[in-house]
Amino acid sequence: MRAYWAFTKKELLESICTYKLLILGCIFLMFGFMNPFIAKITPELVKSFMPGGISIDLPAPSAADSWMQFFKNVPQMGLAVLAILFSGMMAGEIQKGTLILMVTKGLSRTAVLCSKFTVAVLLWTVSYAVCTGVTYGYTVYFWKTKDIDHLMPALLGVWLFGVLLLASDLLGSVISKSNYSSLLFTGIMVAVMFLLNIVPRIRKFNPMRLVSEPYGLITGALKTSDFSRSFLMTGVLLLILLVLSGIAFQKKQL
Repeated sequence: MRAYWAFTKKELLESICTYKLLILGCIFLMFGFMNPFIAKITPELVKSFMPGGISIDLPAPSAADSWMQFFKNVPQMGLAVLAILFSGMMAGEIQKGTLILMVTKGLSRTAVLCSKFTVAVLLWTVSYAVCTGVTYGYTVYFWKTKDIDHLMPALLGVWLFGVLLLASDLLGSVISKSNYSSLLFTGIMVAVMFLLNIVPRIRKFNPMRLVSEPYGLITGALKTSDFSRSFLMTGVLLLILLVLSGIAFQKKQL
């Protein structure tokens, strides 16, 4: 455990020195501000771009519209940034050979993998919490309401899918020789899940549903129980990716 904590501290310091934490935090902070503001000004923007003499009645923006922007921006852009930023979490050090000395001095490969994944999940969680907190604060400020149905399960689903992407990045960076190959591996996995989401019988098990349909939860069109199989499958797939990463890294020549 000492080796694990020591390597985890090293990874945290490295994420600060390489500005990875700063970049991720700033991007998700920006999303946090954007979500309620876009929802607030969209009706006025639409009216301002309408040709003269034409009027259109748009419903007043609501707190649900703010969260709709959240579940649009974070899954589409935020998770893409996350996958790109952590695509080479193992490939870089394997290429440079910086792990050879530490492993030969007794640092277990399992500790290396666990530390890398722990720090990645921690940075993702902090950034996601900042984005969620800012969106929540301004949503309550603009619309004076806290009553959004099933918000926590919807938020949890997006967070869990982000963790799944990090596990995919981890496996991809272990079995590949470059950041691009690792990112390609994650991209292929997401593309496969996207295609499988078209099939109705598979959709209820598909992890992709956690980021493609969370708005249905907060509007009441869907229930939390409708996502139970997707949550379960995401957890199973996450475990499989981590186990495969451990097996592949144990056999990897550094």
